[in-house]
Amino acid sequence: MIVAGREVKVTNLEKVFFPKMGLTKGDLVQYYVDVSDAVLHHVARRPMQMKRHPNGVEGDFFYQKRVPVPHPDWLETVHINYPSGNEADFPVVTDAAGLAWIANLGCIELHTWHSRVPEVNKPDYLLIDLDPSEGNPWAHVREIAMAGKRVMDDLGLPCYPKTSGVTGLHILIPIIPELEFPLVREIARAIAKAIGADPVCSSTTGRTPSIARSRPPTRSVRCRTRAPRRRCGGTRWRPSSQAISRWSRCVTASKRSAISPRGCGTRR
Repeated sequence: MIVAGREVKVTNLEKVFFPKMGLTKGDLVQYYVDVSDAVLHHVARRPMQMKRHPNGVEGDFFYQKRVPVPHPDWLETVHINYPSGNEADFPVVTDAAGLAWIANLGCIELHTWHSRVPEVNKPDYLLIDLDPSEGNPWAHVREIAMAGKRVMDDLGLPCYPKTSGVTGLHILIPIIPELEFPLVREIARAIAKAIGADPVCSSTTGRTPSIARSRPPTRSVRCRTRAPRRRCGGTRWRPSSQAISRWSRCVTASKRSAISPRGCGTRR
């Protein structure tokens, strides 16, 4: 298969990957080629952890960090050294051919880092991850997302909502790749506390929003905030954390650099 002038080896294209719709692995590969212009804004130059579904969306899956060997000579990779002493080469997609190659491995979802090569230790966006839970339906997730939006508005910072692909909602905040993951995580914690400090939210949840673990650069930075027991809104917050202040300067610099919301952190 020739994609963007490159030869991509594809296999088992007739294998059914989406039984309910009758769509095949070949349909998945072609889909990513067709939408590559849009997708590359978000995934280009980001190390990718592969979530592989060898038997389609309803079958078992597994995660793979290390790029398969052999792989195409034209495929870009990035070498990562871990504090533990382990190391791995991650695939880095840069064009439509790379997307076709990833899809051929059975990667239905694209799981990328929050950073781009070469600054792999410095994310270019912060992600607030809101998930429903027992007793906290989707309607509550929407309300707490709007509370987060008000926090961002108070700071004068841009943010963009997106569905997470499963049951939740993500709020993406573009930043320039200046701060390393541990400090960005500190900022996410400050935001979660600011949201949880709202009188309506705190009176209904009785707890401070929790933060997902993050061991940079092996994991993405996330701020997990559980939805309140009832609808939350009405007031505004003005967090004064030192981390927020530094982050605010970072994002202000981003806006001066004309960062586009398409792909968060990508200059176009």
